Amino acid sequence: MTTHRPRIVDLSETKPNTRRGGDLRAMLTPTAVGATSGFMGLAIIAPGDRIAEHYHPYSEEFVYVVDGLLEVDLDGETHTMRPDQGLLIPIDVRHRFRNVGSVEARMVFHLGPLAPRPDLGHVDTEETAQTSRTAGAPAGPPERSGAVS
Repeated sequence: MTTHRPRIVDLSETKPNTRRGGDLRAMLTPTAVGATSGFMGLAIIAPGDRIAEHYHPYSEEFVYVVDGLLEVDLDGETHTMRPDQGLLIPIDVRHRFRNVGSVEARMVFHLGPLAPRPDLGHVDTEETAQTSRTAGAPAGPPERSGAVS
């Protein structure tokens, strides 16, 4: 039994999260739609940009490339992903994404199950210009953000 009514979330209702690089948009989250088993969003990555290496100690991550050409490093091993390809990233596997193409890349992601606390959802393993500027600030992973109806 659900305690939330079904709700369509538009990308324009989401806030960009650029802390790890790219533009991560958490769309279907506990806050936005009452999700209890995980969350889904869209990563928008400009040509030459990347999402810094990190891992999830409690969640598997499912990714699906919609547009663009990406390289993903999984525990240091590089793989190429193109549109219409999906990937399961197991719990605790370090990963980073790079847009190696000439157009914006768009990748749908889903993580589940949710970490017991938001601050345990992501563990950063490298800094970006953005993370070094916000050192000491709360991490605020994207899965707990989003528009609330």
